[in-house]
Amino acid sequence: MKIKTFKVEQWMNEFEDDAIYNLGETCIDSMTLGELIELSGHDPAEYLTALKDKRMTYGHIYGSPELLNGIASLYKNISPSQVIPTHGAIGANHQVIISLIEPKDNMVSVIPTYQQHYSIPESIGAEVRILQLTPENNFLPDLDVLRSLVDKNTKMISINNPNNPSGSWIPEEMLLEIVEIAKSVDAYILSDEVYRGISEDGGYMVSIADIYEKGISVGSMSKIFSLAGLRMGWIVSRDEEVIDACRKRRDYDTISCGQLDDLFASLALANKDKIIERNRKIVLKNREILDQWVKETPEVSYVKPVAGTTALVYYKKDIPSYDLCVKLIREKGVLFTPGSCFELEGCVRIGYAFDSKTLRRGLDKFTELLREI
Repeated sequence: MKIKTFKVEQWMNEFEDDAIYNLGETCIDSMTLGELIELSGHDPAEYLTALKDKRMTYGHIYGSPELLNGIASLYKNISPSQVIPTHGAIGANHQVIISLIEPKDNMVSVIPTYQQHYSIPESIGAEVRILQLTPENNFLPDLDVLRSLVDKNTKMISINNPNNPSGSWIPEEMLLEIVEIAKSVDAYILSDEVYRGISEDGGYMVSIADIYEKGISVGSMSKIFSLAGLRMGWIVSRDEEVIDACRKRRDYDTISCGQLDDLFASLALANKDKIIERNRKIVLKNREILDQWVKETPEVSYVKPVAGTTALVYYKKDIPSYDLCVKLIREKGVLFTPGSCFELEGCVRIGYAFDSKTLRRGLDKFTELLREI
């Protein structure tokens, strides 16, 4: 099986270690284990000492009851039996696509999005039909175009909500229209929801698994919960055939998730309200810092993100995004992600949910470079 190079991951592999100001990071300011344990009401030293006798055997094959209940609590009317733990959301997306998509199928995927959603089905031999998201439409799907892309052979519609890299959020009314389009051809909807969970108004963010029987939600502990080091993700669906197909495939590439990943993810999910409160403050504060910088910098423009932790910022210079980002990391120590990693040009992805000081300095360095070019 041949598959295209995963552009964003290759970019991060090559340049992330060189960053002084890492604005390529897409997780909310990562927590230490000590912070997580203390936030959960335990003494870190006592808690970690008690772990020394934990035997490192295989854990619960399908996830511990605590983990499954914790993940189910992030949704409406989802039972623990409708949850499959995976090695990160990257493992979840992969499992869903290779379990359900065959060469005879076609699949609609939005772009820009995480490259798994179009490159994996392409590598299987399926036809991938692209639904282009544009700044003119606030990076929301054009439903008329979506209707024109689906037919009787459409097995799946893949969306990313909130969207990476633009930070757009598909509201429930539009999601329901997408569901009707999927129903018209009996297609699944795969919704990559790793950035779901922190809304601007503090309200509940609806999941595709809440509103569509053939909806498949993918999530993780990485972005919103600040625990990417756990490598814990999940698949959630009310469709029994989806759960059965993914569990059968899972035996080939997962067996079980790590015991410590399960343990600490369960601890975090049991205290999710405290973590979300911490992280919402960071996201909203830094989103305003980014917005103020854009307003003060005539060399750039963007559609202000309303969810997630990333933004697409367009620049007014005649230089390819890859070349610009290489120049930026080498001359200023600032890491962005080129728009070319998302099949776009004239823009960069900025992760703005790390610490505010790093964000401000990194943006200032970018301004310097733009004015030197």
